Amino acid sequence: MVSRILGGRMSNPNLTQLNIVTSDFDASMSFYRRLGLKVEERSAPEFGHRHATVTFPNGFLLECDNQTLAATYNAAWRKPQGSSRASLGFSLPSREAVDRLYAELTGGGYRGKQPPYDAFWGARYAVVTDPDGIDVGLMSPIDEQHRRWPPAESPAL
Repeated sequence: MVSRILGGRMSNPNLTQLNIVTSDFDASMSFYRRLGLKVEERSAPEFGHRHATVTFPNGFLLECDNQTLAATYNAAWRKPQGSSRASLGFSLPSREAVDRLYAELTGGGYRGKQPPYDAFWGARYAVVTDPDGIDVGLMSPIDEQHRRWPPAESPAL
């Protein structure tokens, strides 16, 4: 099934990221630093955006965002109830694979929360939820030609 979705490639989505949307960014960063993690903050305070990344030796990413930043890339965070606080991030081999897998999943009855779009950091990005309501991000490789700053709100459903 996955090879059909990804255009005949014998490739599965690769889990590369866990993203947490924090309710108190500074408190969360203090916790993860005290845990012993090397937290690299890359924030844009002029836009109210807070972002931090921990890169593990195997390349896995733990990323933390505040709610203001999450609202730019996931339309569900612009609704009063917000979205899940954690999302799993899957890398896909192409921009087209993001569109195809999103269509396959939402066509199969799974809830789409962010339709595919060209995100400010240069990747094609979409969000669906699993049966328990956990956000699942689908992301293409980053293409420098698609980067833009400052971030603009993602398209809503």
